[in-house]
Amino acid sequence: MTPPPPQRSLAELRALTPARVGLGRAGASLTTQALLDFTLDHARARDAVHASFEAEAIAAALTGQGMRALVVTSQVADRADYLKRPDLGRRLSRESRELLEERGSAACDLLIVIADGLSPAAVNAHALGLLDALMPKLAGFGIGAVVVAGGARVALGDEIGALLKARMTIVLIGERPGLSAPQSLGAYLTFAPQPGLTDVARNCVSNIQSAGLSFEEAASKIAWLAREGLSRGTTGVALKDESGLQLATSLAAPA
Repeated sequence: MTPPPPQRSLAELRALTPARVGLGRAGASLTTQALLDFTLDHARARDAVHASFEAEAIAAALTGQGMRALVVTSQVADRADYLKRPDLGRRLSRESRELLEERGSAACDLLIVIADGLSPAAVNAHALGLLDALMPKLAGFGIGAVVVAGGARVALGDEIGALLKARMTIVLIGERPGLSAPQSLGAYLTFAPQPGLTDVARNCVSNIQSAGLSFEEAASKIAWLAREGLSRGTTGVALKDESGLQLATSLAAPA
């Protein structure tokens, strides 16, 4: 008879996850330490949402690496407007649209957009590191300018991609902060971008952060989706991420 698995203590279970489990209580309330931890994480999440987006610094770093960088903004007036009017974050400001129309280039396979989203802090911390891991994996593709977009929602990449004649956009954007992940980055891939598309047309690689997907892991997934999406002419629900299956198959193959 197989012996039952050993019982784990709450302390061991808490060590396996950043989620709040086994917090304990003091009477009908949380313990003081649990309440203080929750308050701190809540403050970090709020700070991430309202952090300043270092758009010019990111663009300067890209230029220093030999890339062509363009800085644009959406139609939102300020951060409060961004939070209240998601629709305005999906459209370019008039000045930015004119800039892209003036500096538009020949058609390209891939266009990368770095956008602040709901966590500018995540983009400030992780976007350049992810891009360093990603660019070598995209060798062989025609890559247009890197567009740094402020006040942006994911769908802003559709208008940008259409204006710059990209076959596919890759939008690197700050994700909505959680109480255990205030600086999480996401990557959204959209084939044939154009205004009016919804998330059904996109693939997403999420949770890119120190406690989630590493830059190398995320870059491998993004590059696989980009390659397969361009080859098949689609992204979204019609394209399933099978990059892990491909890796498992290669590891299982005899030497």
